[in-house]
Amino acid sequence: MYKTGAIGDKQSVLGFKALGLDVFDCSTKEEAEIRLKSMSEEDYAIIYVIDNLYVEIKDVIYEYNEKRLPAIIPIPGMKGTTGIGLENIKKSVERAVGADILFNND
Repeated sequence: MYKTGAIGDKQSVLGFKALGLDVFDCSTKEEAEIRLKSMSEEDYAIIYVIDNLYVEIKDVIYEYNEKRLPAIIPIPGMKGTTGIGLENIKKSVERAVGADILFNND
C-alpha cells in the first residue's frame, strides 16, 4: 500500500499528522534531500514538501519528475509561499499547450 508524507519544519508539517500523513521534521537542505530519497524508496506515492525547502532541493526533486511515483508537491509553510507551486503549474500548462495561457500580465 502506498503512503503519503510531508517534509518540512516541525511547525509547518505537524498538522498533517492529524490527517494521517507521515511527517518528517527537516530544517536543512541536507536533511530534506536524505529524507526525500529514502521516502522515494519506501513506497510513498505523494510527498508534500514545504516550498522553501522545495526550492533548495529542486535539483533532487527534478530527478523524480519523469517518474510516475512519487508525486512531489510544494506547499506553503508557516513563513508563507515562494510561488514555486504556481510556477510549476504554469510550466506544465505551457509544456502541454505550447503557449503561456495562464497568468498573462498584459
